[in-house]
Amino acid sequence: MSSSLTILYFAAARERAGLARESLEVPAGARVGEVLSLLATRHPGLAPLLPHLRVAVNQEFSTSETEVPPGAEVALIPPVAGGSGGLFRVVDRPLRLEEVVEAVASEALGGLVTFSGAVRNQTKGRRVVRLEYEAYPPMAEKKLAEIGAEVAERFNGTRLAIVHRVGTLHPGELAVVIAAAAPHRKEAFLGCEHAIERLKQDVPIWKKEFFEDGEVWVGLGP
Repeated sequence: MSSSLTILYFAAARERAGLARESLEVPAGARVGEVLSLLATRHPGLAPLLPHLRVAVNQEFSTSETEVPPGAEVALIPPVAGGSGGLFRVVDRPLRLEEVVEAVASEALGGLVTFSGAVRNQTKGRRVVRLEYEAYPPMAEKKLAEIGAEVAERFNGTRLAIVHRVGTLHPGELAVVIAAAAPHRKEAFLGCEHAIERLKQDVPIWKKEFFEDGEVWVGLGP
C-alpha cells in the first residue's frame, strides 16, 4: 500500500526544488528519512541542502525516524533568518508598533517593553538594496503563540505580542514588532529578549538579502 503526501518547500528549498508544493506517493509507514531520500532522487539539486533542513510533519518538527501518517503535510524548513493573550501574526503590510502595544497593555501591568526590528542598509560592509521575507504562515503563527505561552510561564505571566512582516522590504522599513507587558519592568525586559532569541531559532520565517553585487539566504551562507 502507498500513501499520498503533500510536500511544501520554502525559501532556499523552494528554489532548489523548483516548485512550492507537490504530491508524493510513499510506501505506507514511511519515515521522514525515507521521504527525504525520495525527494533527493526526484530533485537532485535539493540533496546538498537536506542536511541543513528541519522537517515539519503536520506543522510539528520531526526527526528522521518519525513515521509520516497517510495524507500528511510535510514541510522542508531551511534555517530561519532570525499563551499570553497577545497577538501573533505574519502579515504582508507595513507594521505599526502601536498594534502590539495595544494587544498587551493593561492597567495591571506596569512594565511594558517594545522591540522594533528594521531593515539595515548594510551587512558586513555590503550595501543592502532590499530584503525578501518568506514564511510558512500557519506554522509560523503557531510557533509565535507557543513563544508567547513560554514567556508567560517563565516570566511571571508576561503578556507578549509579535507581528512579523513578509514580502519585499527596503532599508528603514520594519520587519518585526514585539511588545511584552508585565507587572514589573524586569520580567518585561526578559520576556521581550527571550522572544527575540526564540524567534530566530524555531519560527519558519526566512529572509533573503539582496546586495549590489549578489544575494544570499540568511542562515545558509553565500
